[in-house]
Amino acid sequence: MAISETGADAGIDTVYRADCPSRPILDQIADKWSMMVMAVLDKPTRFNEIKRRLEGVTQRVLTQTLRRLERNGMVVRRVLPTSPVGVEYSLTPLGESLREPFGRLYDWTVENADEIRAHQMDYDQRVQS
Repeated sequence: MAISETGADAGIDTVYRADCPSRPILDQIADKWSMMVMAVLDKPTRFNEIKRRLEGVTQRVLTQTLRRLERNGMVVRRVLPTSPVGVEYSLTPLGESLREPFGRLYDWTVENADEIRAHQMDYDQRVQS
């Protein structure tokens, strides 16, 4: 579904234009790590717990991802009054609103993974020949 520049009947879809305001937002929230972080945040969670649950993410990438999500209003960061100081992250209402569509995308991926891998192997064999 595309949003046109001056209304639904204008015929020019801004979503396809390089200057569409949705592009940088999609780049920031639809990447692999953002989606995985948001899936992990079913309750307020400390940084190290997020890192443990997301096998393969580096501390640097996780920090950048959480900052981007916080900047975009998807995640809130809360400093805990502990010693040493702890930090936990949780979804905002805006971030929570993405759980359902991200969940559908995840379910679709799992349901179609075998078929996709079969297509990839078929393609790779054809290209190598």
